[in-house]
Amino acid sequence: MPETQREPVPRTDTGELDTALAFLGFARGCVLKKAEGLDEEQLRRPLVDSGTSILGLVQHLADGERYWFGYHLAGVGGPDDRDFSMVVPADRSAEEVLAGYRAAIRDSDAAITAAGDPARPVAVPVDGEPLSLRWVLAHMTGETTRHAGHADILREQLDGATGR
Repeated sequence: MPETQREPVPRTDTGELDTALAFLGFARGCVLKKAEGLDEEQLRRPLVDSGTSILGLVQHLADGERYWFGYHLAGVGGPDDRDFSMVVPADRSAEEVLAGYRAAIRDSDAAITAAGDPARPVAVPVDGEPLSLRWVLAHMTGETTRHAGHADILREQLDGATGR
């Protein structure tokens, strides 16, 4: 089956931070693309035994953005401000979840830009370790890419659309 949602991999190679942001942005865009053109029911539909849905993945990733870039990198909020759940409450619309992810991305990008240097230590240590922005970027790129793959499989099950 031909890929119907294929995007080119970033060719950014102008510096460590620019390259890291390009690949994180690419992964985020892949996740959002999986939600495009689906209705509320399709976005919420669990297609695997774990109960995971595309909308649940988006909600989970928004919490991850706020936790890693907001709490750890920028020192905003507390460690228990999010639950990382992939179960979207019935009273929370798909539009609200998607808008929340986009807002979390904007806030994360602002925190990354403010930090500036990939070697800058996080404001709140991770398990007592003063890890760097570099580490948080690598971690979140890995997490986002992994969940983009999950979303790709779910989308293919929903309507046959494939691609990154």
